[in-house]
Amino acid sequence: MIRTACPLDCWDACAITCDPSYPTRLVATPAHPTSNGALCALLNKHMHETPRIETPRVNGVEVSMEEALDAAAKALAQSPMLLWRGSGHLGVMQRMTNLLTEKLGGTRTYGSLCDGAGQAGIAAGRGYNRQLPPEQIAKAEVVVVWGRNLTVTNSHILPYIKDKTLIVIDPVRTPIAKRADMHLQIQPRSDFLLAIMLARFVTMENAEDATWLEAHAEDFEDFYAFTQDFRIVPSLRSIGTDLQEIGALLNLILGKKVVFLLGAGPQKYSHGHEVFWAIDSLAATLGLFGREGCGVSYLGNTVQGFENPFEVETDKVSIVTTPFEKFSSVLVQGGNPAGSMPDANRVVSTLKQVAHLVYFGLHENETSYLADIVIPAKTFLEKEDIRLCYGHHYIEEMHKVLESDVGISEYDFVAAMFERLGLEGLKSEQTYLDIWRGQFATAHGYAALPDYQEIPYREGFGEENEERFVFIDEYEDAFDDVAEVGSYWLLSPKSAKSLNTQFVRGEQVFLPPSCGFEEGVRVEVRSAYGVQQFDVKTSHDLREDCVLIPAGSIGLNKLTPPLASEEGEGACYQEVKVTVAQV
Repeated sequence: MIRTACPLDCWDACAITCDPSYPTRLVATPAHPTSNGALCALLNKHMHETPRIETPRVNGVEVSMEEALDAAAKALAQSPMLLWRGSGHLGVMQRMTNLLTEKLGGTRTYGSLCDGAGQAGIAAGRGYNRQLPPEQIAKAEVVVVWGRNLTVTNSHILPYIKDKTLIVIDPVRTPIAKRADMHLQIQPRSDFLLAIMLARFVTMENAEDATWLEAHAEDFEDFYAFTQDFRIVPSLRSIGTDLQEIGALLNLILGKKVVFLLGAGPQKYSHGHEVFWAIDSLAATLGLFGREGCGVSYLGNTVQGFENPFEVETDKVSIVTTPFEKFSSVLVQGGNPAGSMPDANRVVSTLKQVAHLVYFGLHENETSYLADIVIPAKTFLEKEDIRLCYGHHYIEEMHKVLESDVGISEYDFVAAMFERLGLEGLKSEQTYLDIWRGQFATAHGYAALPDYQEIPYREGFGEENEERFVFIDEYEDAFDDVAEVGSYWLLSPKSAKSLNTQFVRGEQVFLPPSCGFEEGVRVEVRSAYGVQQFDVKTSHDLREDCVLIPAGSIGLNKLTPPLASEEGEGACYQEVKVTVAQV
């Protein structure tokens, strides 16, 4: 039996035990603290059923790997060159291509299609985003799930919230919301106002943690004055709630050990950093940082605390609005910009203008079909790697389980480019793996991130624990909510059968019954950025002002805006309204 870990872009990063004789029968490592003895269908079903690219191609013709690597080297030598890397595989060795990009004088992307705005908001208040260990979540009395669909995106956290008072804040009546003690089905894009109103009412009730605030925070009185800038009645109306519901929520959390579990949904807006800064400010008002069984949990930076051997200095462009047309050669690694980036019509148009488009990945997608050169990658079972995690602090080594003649690993690809282009300075694969291993900390007998703290922020804030919490003191919302009559907020949460644009991708739009469309009819969904047809599924779980198209759905990103958040360079997928008409 060989130990490895799931490579998928997921909060859980499950540890796996595999019998090389039965490589499609993956088993969760029983004793591991975050796998809970089970693996999801994405890994144990859809990954195996999705055909992989087995043969390299050059200009549509199947060729040998050596011929494809020769062609890739000639292509990537054409300047200016861009590396666009997705999150199809989250092992650290995927970052090897940074070294190639630096040597070629190329450009990389910065920002995030997922979590950038939220990360910026957390950094604004705490100075440093420390992950909340699941063991602390288990010690909470109340768990507030805020825009995070746990059963789909983070199912292995469920045992840690068992028997807690559960509050869910989400525009959708998700499966976890149906199990909750309380569900606030708020209007999309109103999370900031809800956090501000809650903090204001906590203070009006004299329920703030004055002792904690005096010791660990600055300018609380100024923050309370800031909350008073927002009128109560109009704010509650915009949120879609009332004083009774707010009071009921506060009765459940005041004086308790509370954990907020934040998802990516509330920060998919231009002001997303302000949303998370406001939620953190609410948590600080309650004194939830640095206490056992309390805190705010969000995605962490997987390489935070490491000296990263793949961190290089290059020019950078936004991953949200990448100008592909400005580059002669583009290496797309482990991603699908033509399907996953917002404003897909623009993205496809600009990708077609690239003279030398190289795709390096496992599966066919919109981008691979556009590429001049296609290089098949190894699966996670066919190479050595290390799996860090943004959802918890544990680290797993990914050992090779199988030998395969198909594909090439990231290290071997970079080594082939160095050799063909006469580049120097590449270390051995083992050396890079050892650099990462040498920095592991230990938590509960398992490898952990170097900056692991059992109770984050107990000693203070910032990277060196020497700072105090900073409350939000600014708000600017430039979104024009003057939309066409009959328009709906577009929501795009994760799907249970797909991950980003991998695996089983649907073509359905979920509509509230009040929309008046029959199940199964074909409709045209239109935004200011494009139009796409979908099949109707009706759902009583949606607000009447919302439609839902799962992330990864074919054509979804023809509708989404090419906007980067005000801070964090994050994608604003949900800052858009759409209309729906029958075809």
